[in-house]
Amino acid sequence: MKTYGEKPASARTRQRVGIADFAVTTNGAILTTSGLGSCLGVCLHDDRAGVAGLIHVMLPTAPDDAPNAAKYADTGIDAVLQTMCAEGAAVDDVRAKLAGGSAMFEFDSQDEPIGERNVAVARTMLDRRGVPIDAEDVGGNAGRSIRFHGDTGALLIKSAGDERRL
Repeated sequence: MKTYGEKPASARTRQRVGIADFAVTTNGAILTTSGLGSCLGVCLHDDRAGVAGLIHVMLPTAPDDAPNAAKYADTGIDAVLQTMCAEGAAVDDVRAKLAGGSAMFEFDSQDEPIGERNVAVARTMLDRRGVPIDAEDVGGNAGRSIRFHGDTGALLIKSAGDERRL
């Protein structure tokens, strides 16, 4: 089947985002990450500008001397938004989708599991920046892998034999 006006998925660039890392695309690349247990994938998309970003955060809040902003939800979301804006996005036009934040370990010593704290801090940061969350698949006790389509903002989530699209 021929699709007009859109590259077939197999011809699109695929870019892998590692743990405590992020990527921004202006060419419609498919941004992927895996290993989202208590970690959180934050997908950001400005449809008007054609700019998208994905960050894989490990922890909710950064210490004062954090060398890697992408490791933390509070500093990482700002880093992705700044990079997206440098590529032509406008924060007022950015929309978000979240995936991950599971309670993977019963021995978490905190009052609230890391996954829940990652989700809470991400929601707070996005709200402060005026970025609405269009969809989320968070919590539970299973890990996830995601594929975020930079051209459309579609998010495909795979989790232990389950697959869904947001």
